[in-house]
Amino acid sequence: MWPSGVGSRQPCPRESALRRAAISGNINALPANGVPTGRSVRVFICANPDDTEAERNALKEHVYPKLRDFCRENYGIEFQVVDLYWGVDPEEWDSPELQRLRMKLLEECLKTSAGPCFVGLVGEKYGSIRVPGEVESAEFEMILDAAVEAGLDTHILEEWYCRDENSVPPAYYLKPKMESSSAAKTKNDKAWRNVSEEIKRIFRTAVLQLQEKGTMKSPQAKKFLCSALEDELDFALGKQTPAFLRKCVCYIRKISNFDRFAKIPEMTRYMDIVVSADRVMRNQEAYERLLKVRDEFIPTVVAASNLRVYSSVTHCDMKLGYSQEVESNYVEGLCKQFYEDMVDIIQATVQQNFDTETDPLYDEILQHLSLCKSYSTLFEFKTESLDYIQEYLMPSKGSRTSPLVVYGGPCTGKTLLLSEVAKQAYTWLQTEMGPETDPVVIVRFIGSSQLSTDLRTLLQSICEQIALNYRCLIHFLPNKIQEMKELLINLLGESSFHRPLVIVLDALEQLSDSDEVRKLWWLPIHLPRTVRIVVSTLPNKHGILQKLRHLIHDEGQYVELSQRDRKVCSQTLKQQLLGVKRKVTSGQQIYVNEALAKCTLPMFVNLIYREVVHWRSHKDVDDRSLCSTVHESIEQLFYSVENKLGQRFVFRALGYITMAKAGLTEVELEDILSLDNIVLGDVIVATYLKNPLRISCDLVARLKEELDGYLVERQVRNVTLMVWANRHLHLIAQKLYLSNEEDVHQMHSLLAEYFLGAWSGGRKKIFTYDNNHFTSLNISHHKNPHNQQSHEKASSDKYSYDRQTPEQPWVFQCNLLEPDIFFVNHRKMTELVYHLTRSGRTDDLMFGVIMNFSWLYTMIKIGQFEKALTDIDLAYSYTQEKELKFLATTLRSIKVKVLKNPASLSAELQQRLLPVVTSLPKLRHLLLECDKDGPKYCSIVPLHSSMDVTYSPERLPLCSSYMQIVEVLPTLAPNIVLVALEDGSVSTWDVESRQLLRQIDTARSVVLGIRLTTDEKYLVVATTKNTLLIYDNHKSCLLSEVEIKGSKHSGVAGGVAFINGFTLSTHHALAWLEASKDVNVIDLLYGWPLYQFHCWYEVTCVQCSPDGMYAFCGQYLNTASIFHLGNGDKLSTVTSEFSGGFVKSILVLDTLHQMVMIDNEGSLSVWNTKEVTNPRLMEDYDCRGDDSEVVGIELSEDQRSILICKARSIEVLDTKVWKMLEKFKAKRTERFVAAVLSKNGQSIVASMENTSSIFVWRRDSGQCMASLIEISGAIVKLIKSVHHNMLLSVASSGVLSVWDIDIITAMSNIDKTGKKIQTLQLSGREDYVFTMDGSEAVHKWNFGTGFIETVFKHEGIVENCVLSSSGDLMVTSDDKSSQYIWQTTTGENIFRINGQRISQLLITHNDQFVVSLCEQNASRVWRLATGHKVCNILVTLQNALVTTANTFLVGTSKNKLLAVSLWSGSVSKKFVCDDGITIVNFKLIPDCPDCVVFITSTETVIIWSVADESVCRRDFQISPNGKLGIVSKGDENINVLDLHSGKLRLVNAAGIIWRQKLSRDGRYLVYICFRNCDEDDDAGVVSNLIVMRLADGKSIGTCSLYKTPTFLCLSQRALNIIIGFEDGSIGTYTVVDRVDAALKIKIATSNSRQIVNNASQKVRPKCGNHSFKTVADCTWRESTEVFSRDSPINVSDSGEVYTQLHNTCIDVKSEQ
Repeated sequence: MWPSGVGSRQPCPRESALRRAAISGNINALPANGVPTGRSVRVFICANPDDTEAERNALKEHVYPKLRDFCRENYGIEFQVVDLYWGVDPEEWDSPELQRLRMKLLEECLKTSAGPCFVGLVGEKYGSIRVPGEVESAEFEMILDAAVEAGLDTHILEEWYCRDENSVPPAYYLKPKMESSSAAKTKNDKAWRNVSEEIKRIFRTAVLQLQEKGTMKSPQAKKFLCSALEDELDFALGKQTPAFLRKCVCYIRKISNFDRFAKIPEMTRYMDIVVSADRVMRNQEAYERLLKVRDEFIPTVVAASNLRVYSSVTHCDMKLGYSQEVESNYVEGLCKQFYEDMVDIIQATVQQNFDTETDPLYDEILQHLSLCKSYSTLFEFKTESLDYIQEYLMPSKGSRTSPLVVYGGPCTGKTLLLSEVAKQAYTWLQTEMGPETDPVVIVRFIGSSQLSTDLRTLLQSICEQIALNYRCLIHFLPNKIQEMKELLINLLGESSFHRPLVIVLDALEQLSDSDEVRKLWWLPIHLPRTVRIVVSTLPNKHGILQKLRHLIHDEGQYVELSQRDRKVCSQTLKQQLLGVKRKVTSGQQIYVNEALAKCTLPMFVNLIYREVVHWRSHKDVDDRSLCSTVHESIEQLFYSVENKLGQRFVFRALGYITMAKAGLTEVELEDILSLDNIVLGDVIVATYLKNPLRISCDLVARLKEELDGYLVERQVRNVTLMVWANRHLHLIAQKLYLSNEEDVHQMHSLLAEYFLGAWSGGRKKIFTYDNNHFTSLNISHHKNPHNQQSHEKASSDKYSYDRQTPEQPWVFQCNLLEPDIFFVNHRKMTELVYHLTRSGRTDDLMFGVIMNFSWLYTMIKIGQFEKALTDIDLAYSYTQEKELKFLATTLRSIKVKVLKNPASLSAELQQRLLPVVTSLPKLRHLLLECDKDGPKYCSIVPLHSSMDVTYSPERLPLCSSYMQIVEVLPTLAPNIVLVALEDGSVSTWDVESRQLLRQIDTARSVVLGIRLTTDEKYLVVATTKNTLLIYDNHKSCLLSEVEIKGSKHSGVAGGVAFINGFTLSTHHALAWLEASKDVNVIDLLYGWPLYQFHCWYEVTCVQCSPDGMYAFCGQYLNTASIFHLGNGDKLSTVTSEFSGGFVKSILVLDTLHQMVMIDNEGSLSVWNTKEVTNPRLMEDYDCRGDDSEVVGIELSEDQRSILICKARSIEVLDTKVWKMLEKFKAKRTERFVAAVLSKNGQSIVASMENTSSIFVWRRDSGQCMASLIEISGAIVKLIKSVHHNMLLSVASSGVLSVWDIDIITAMSNIDKTGKKIQTLQLSGREDYVFTMDGSEAVHKWNFGTGFIETVFKHEGIVENCVLSSSGDLMVTSDDKSSQYIWQTTTGENIFRINGQRISQLLITHNDQFVVSLCEQNASRVWRLATGHKVCNILVTLQNALVTTANTFLVGTSKNKLLAVSLWSGSVSKKFVCDDGITIVNFKLIPDCPDCVVFITSTETVIIWSVADESVCRRDFQISPNGKLGIVSKGDENINVLDLHSGKLRLVNAAGIIWRQKLSRDGRYLVYICFRNCDEDDDAGVVSNLIVMRLADGKSIGTCSLYKTPTFLCLSQRALNIIIGFEDGSIGTYTVVDRVDAALKIKIATSNSRQIVNNASQKVRPKCGNHSFKTVADCTWRESTEVFSRDSPINVSDSGEVYTQLHNTCIDVKSEQ
């Protein structure tokens, strides 16, 4: 997956110091800004906002997204630009708050960016000086006096600035606009602009005067006189090292002859101006300051460093000045240069870091260290507890010790304390024991990461970290959790006084409760002298503290954290405030003390600090200003943030952070909020309603600042995530922002869209506003797309905007030529499934994730195979799609194979899914994904798979014997069944989870049967008390009990008559007693009897019409009566002419208005019921004859077929013509238990008496395609669920199995001849395959579909078969001494020759002649067109071949190689080997007409006459171009021979080679090798098909074969592979080598995927059977031939064959 050598677990000298520090837990040695891999590129944009607007907009729209993609794809990190002017109201540009935030973020960028960090855009404008936000009182009063002295009106300063005594020292601060009493502040922005300009003028004048007098020094005056541009440039570039400045860039734009165009109004944007006497002039003072920065400061920096500076001079338009066109040209060049510079700096400064990709342990360590670092910064003051723990950590030379337990309630500071301990432990131990000591500190915050929640993975990561530090080799990790504890104890013994060990475990209560974790049996209690373990827990959670007290009796090992002393807290608060130069007044202190009197928890103190740090001295404070609990204080904190930043923004922002599974990065939050129209509608500025439409980045920055310390950062897989600092904050945020279910659903959906990449790549999302916002943006209501009824495209485009969210692939591909070098998109991996499930987006879950090949491959590649299976099971639980269940089963079956070789995933999946895709059509998506992405890793693509489907049903043990089971009912839910047992219980089971969901007890009545209404609202139970119990099925409560009564004369002689049967319609139950002529009708809703139907004879069955209007009552003497269910009237009675038996079943064909009566012997009568009062007999069908009872009847789903299952036979009838279509008879000793039809009606699934198998027969061929063994015992009952096409089987052992009929019948999709394929030939057009299997038939297969289309039957066993080059003619011979010529398109045997047994058949390349070689008699050359002899060949030849020039027949005869003329039959040339040497094999080269290459028994390769190709006794191959030869001896080596140079190269194969073939161009070797015996069992793998690229000897594809191969063949055009198997099936494959640009095969659109396309409409072509001619057209004698007079064969001048029967060809339907 990554370059070799990265991520090695063994420490080595080359490891970076940072990595060693992280693994040993030396937190202080890690970078101040975080841990080594928590990186992103953050670039600060320094510019004047107004004169660089075009540049910044263009960069934002076109360049930043490309750079972001570049960083993600090549380095797996984020690229973020900090441009705080973009998206902000221009009136806020010189806001003191914004300027303060800019300087803070500038400092962060300079410190934390992994690559470029600063870009300056300098133009012709210096920018105005800033309005000071806060001025120390001494300075302010000095400036005020100077202003008065200069004669300035200072009222505006006195009005806008207020003295704050809470500042240390006291200061004057600028009031917020809303606090001012002046009308100017609230009327409009223009008035405020005038005020701000006046304030700047006063400050500037006064400061300049003070500077002249020397009262104020220049550095002190600079902050009042310089612009933001100069300040930021000076901060970023001044006093920096040359190495640092390589990460900075400046772009300077000069405009020539600028002053000449200064009068043009539009030019005022690009320069500093002053207005004098209505004249607009350039501000010379500002211009001078600009020149000082631009032409002096920056060049000075450049001279001392490698700072990149680009200076361009733009020439204005003569009339328009610096016009839009001129500016656009400059901007275009800037964008191009900017991109190149950023890429250049990134490549020079950022290293590809694969450590966390290849080493999960390292990533886990970094996650906890980053949290530790974040938490420790929040630890404000030292406590006695910290001193106590420090003392505990010191190794002692005495006896062993026990772990130290820190406990306390929520918010007592346990996590912060342990973080400080972990941070300081390394330093403490070194200080105590000397600098040469090298301690190891391991810290885990349990529950904060996936690996730290489960005990097994927690102990494993700790053991691995200890082993790394102490250089211990763990040979294998234990499977049992108890053994993992023993391993940990053994590793603890590796510590020493030189390398003491400290383990810190926070929050034991967060461990998942598996393996009895909370009993703490796994915690080492007796520790070596140099090992210390510190744990923390809540005192009253899961009894953990109590259990610890049982294990550790020494009270000295416990540290309790409780509420602190109020005075200490007050002092702490005072120190915190002084740290930021703040304090509280004595009046305010009273209320602080009151709050501290109520609570002194550390978090509460911190929350008070957060509130009072913003207090001003004039603020009105009362007893309600501070809360009294932590909970209330957190809520107040959130409310204050809402007031500052906007309620909707904060609601959604904190909601997204809270609901994210692992947190969100800053850039992700910005992206997601930019997709949220609710947020955008609240914060968007009207002037920024354009592409790209995003929120301004200052909002997220301010949110982070406001919640600093509560939203903390943690590093996970190269990204920095924002998460809540503790669970308390998370819970309150959840309560406040995620309480509305509709909002939560919408937010999960938006997060899912983001991680799906739904709006990436420039895809625009419509922006809808609320009406109030429309008004504020001056947009007409009528143009609001939200109010339009019809969303027209033009309107939609007009209000759709690009939100610039990034693409979200599963992996970021670093190098397209090396697909296994990539960065995983862990953010998508972590979040997507979580949000899809919670937003109910099941289609996206199924097709965007589970059916996505890239997701599956990546999960396997990064070692998350089990997680992938969990996600598939989760998706199945949401969707109940059987495709997902089958996929999970498939993946489990190939687990060993794909874990060993992930590249084979696509081929393995395709082999298993292709046979079932017609039955499970939703798998088509995954197959197409495999086609698209699979060839990147494996070049073999299965086109048609003949692999037998492996399938195991869900099993549920019900009882000890089937005798106790009364009835099993399937339900609408595929996994839910109802089971009635003879003990009177009716249970509802979930078969998959084996859980009992509900149970009904029928009060000790013996149950006779159960039924469900179609809507499953009512469950009706028949009992031996002759009552029907009507239950509410969902609530399992009894609604009513109804007694069933018979007629007066009914009853069973000598006993009580029980209920004989009952059935349900929509609203009624119908029941009848044994030997009764009456049917009781009960209303299900009210539970009372309505009436009785009186029949002529004893009732045997009742069927209701689908609409619930009529009841059809079957009786003895094959009679049926029809009743109206609404009023109870008898409508008619009919009797069949087969009146000896009784009606076994009645079928209602509602679509045809027909009723079918089937009697106990299987005979049926069909009645037209269009006139229900007068049914008309349509058909009587007599099926009597085999003396077996009917055991089951089924009407197909399309009502076209009826299946009648008898004990000795299965019959299928066509309901259109009422004739028997098929009949399957059982053997003498066998009896059928039951039989059902598949969904498409093409297969029959049945079970036999006393067998434990389910059999699948194909109706068209009668073949038994599969036999599925039920391991639970003999099958005694089959029940079909029509809802989901499921089959329920009950075994004799009382086990219920649920089979999917779709998957079972998929097995019949694979055509087989039934015997092993001996030879295989491909037609010239490569569209058909012809196979011989040692039978009397040749089978013609469709290459695209894999179906047998034609069978050519012979009189004897077929021994030879050859095709003409077009494939239209086929010549065969059998063991009855006959030869046949077949027309392959029509299937006609057009010519037959009798007389000689043929050993080999050949056709010349021009299709003119056939060579029939005989071993006993003379061989012959004869014309294919006429059958006439050309010549006789008197020598015996073996393994003969026709040369490409059609002149010679080359073959071996003992130790000779002979070339026989095809015209004369005489030997023209011969090569004789020396005595004792034989010719092993020889080949011809198609490109060299008369060239033979052969190999002798001495392994000498000889080129005779003109020749080329390669050898071996078992398989000798030469490429058709004659360049390469392949020699293999049946071992694991392949000899590649260059026939031109004679050089030999040895290539190792993956196993013992069975067969190999060279591709036509000689570039690829295809071979099949058998598995080594010492390999682990790979779920039935017999052999492997492997394709090797000979240019580099690299195996480019491996595909497992699960059947024994018997023949291997390659096509000549594209590189297609055809394999014949032992069971008579074939498999077809193609090779797509991504390196070979010339070999591009569009798999997804090829004929091979017709099996996938329109799966629901798939029609199997009818197989044509064609027989041989019984009379020969020609008979061969010794050297002559005799033709019969009516021989149909003749020839035209062109040599084409015509027959007299050309109009009688058989039409074979092709697949639709």
